[in-house]
Amino acid sequence: MLTFLGFLMIIIFMILIMNKKMTPLTALVIVPVIIALFAGFGPELGDMMKNGVKEIALTGVMLIFAILYFSLMIDTGLFEPLVNVILKAVGDNPIKTTIGTAILTTLVSLDGDGSSTYIIVVAAMLPLYKKQGLNPLILTCIIMLAGGIMNILPWGGPTARVMSSLKLGHTEIFVPMIPIMVLGICWVIFVAYILGLKEKKRIAKDGKYTNYSASDISGEVDPKLRRPKLIWINLGLTIILLAVMILDIVPLGIAFMIAFCIASVINYPKLKDQQKIMSKHAGNALSVAGMIFGAGIFTGILNGSGIMQAMGNSMIEIVPKSWGGSLNIITAVFSVPLTFFLTNDAYYFGILPIIAATGNQLGIPPDILGRASLVGQASHLLSPLVPSTYLLVSLAGVEFSDHLKYTLKWAIGSSIVMLLGALLLGVI
Repeated sequence: MLTFLGFLMIIIFMILIMNKKMTPLTALVIVPVIIALFAGFGPELGDMMKNGVKEIALTGVMLIFAILYFSLMIDTGLFEPLVNVILKAVGDNPIKTTIGTAILTTLVSLDGDGSSTYIIVVAAMLPLYKKQGLNPLILTCIIMLAGGIMNILPWGGPTARVMSSLKLGHTEIFVPMIPIMVLGICWVIFVAYILGLKEKKRIAKDGKYTNYSASDISGEVDPKLRRPKLIWINLGLTIILLAVMILDIVPLGIAFMIAFCIASVINYPKLKDQQKIMSKHAGNALSVAGMIFGAGIFTGILNGSGIMQAMGNSMIEIVPKSWGGSLNIITAVFSVPLTFFLTNDAYYFGILPIIAATGNQLGIPPDILGRASLVGQASHLLSPLVPSTYLLVSLAGVEFSDHLKYTLKWAIGSSIVMLLGALLLGVI
């Protein structure tokens, strides 16, 4: 019953947002609440939602101040030199622009943080997409594809969870995955080439794309807000912030909060200018934060009701016992829907140990199953349960439902390429 309710909840949610009957925020809150009440969880509903919001609170704070900080830096003109360098490199060629997006995302993703990657890459590339008249859905698609591959880095999250859950080291889990990641990035660059070529032909036939959102983070910069004389100070502050993030000195949300306050005072000493910056970007920050906390309610109900665990167990149980010898392939294949519909914590700490225990009985080593479970990360970042996904679409000024429909087939392609590569190279 719980499994049925879980899939019903997710199906209704997906239908509502993909058909644009509700915003992601309202669907994230209303759908699970109604399902939970119907299932008789009314008395526990308040605690479930509170716990879900608590778990995601720091992420919400981080995204709010990350948007404010990088929006401020864009206003000061910090990223203009980078944009100019990229513009000279790609010229007016959509193919070079899309491939450049893939390469830049790959490099920036080395820090392991999806949110900062989205902010930096969108800030650098969206002006080029506007100038060339490219569809911004291509930008979000390529960023998500490259980010999904790079999410396998040990400090990215999923691999660390696998190592912790199975009590294995990075040499057993991550190192064998490196050639698979290289193959995945090659696939992303190939997709970027295909999308760039298609867009070049579309522009030649139908003209440039002009329907950009007025609220995106990389709109025209107000000349009065530019601070070219402070560019080195702003760059130094940003580098310090990224170093703090990589070294995990303080929680990232707190780091962004402090950095934003310092940057505000340095760049805009007058109170009215600080208020102008806050009011200019508050709507974007609040929009993203609202969806993040909505996702907290959604996952809080899924976890607190036991629905999430039941869904994972049921998907494992449908596999015939005679297929046990192919558990590595089954794990890799099922990791795609499981990491899409479940959180990484639920999958890697709740489901993977069960898979590993089954593999132990069948003589399949846990490191093979651990690596197989990472194949689904190629499409995980497209999940509506990933908070940073809402940040990406908000920054690029596109609808989540449009991003989902546009990117899904390419994300599944990434998973297939990684699966085939892992099998051919004997990684799983």
